[in-house]
Amino acid sequence: MTQATARHILVDTEEQCLQLKTDIENGADFAAVARDHSSCPSSRDGGNLGSFGRGQMVPEFDTVVFSAPVGVVQGPVRTQFGYHLVEVTDRQD
Repeated sequence: MTQATARHILVDTEEQCLQLKTDIENGADFAAVARDHSSCPSSRDGGNLGSFGRGQMVPEFDTVVFSAPVGVVQGPVRTQFGYHLVEVTDRQD
């Protein structure tokens, strides 16, 4: 069974998500940005979601996590919770 390890940042607007993505691409630390801006409880751990299998996350999130290249920030990804920046940190097929 495929497993992925990922971290994310959850915000309310697409505009904020895009700004934070730009900040990260310009050198801001993903974990620090997650701690400062993410509305998810995982923000306390730098956005770390741990490891999970297919189907354990909402479909939009799942699609990105199991198709995106490892180590590349993806997003905005819109779900019922808001807008996410997602980084797959590891994937085992």
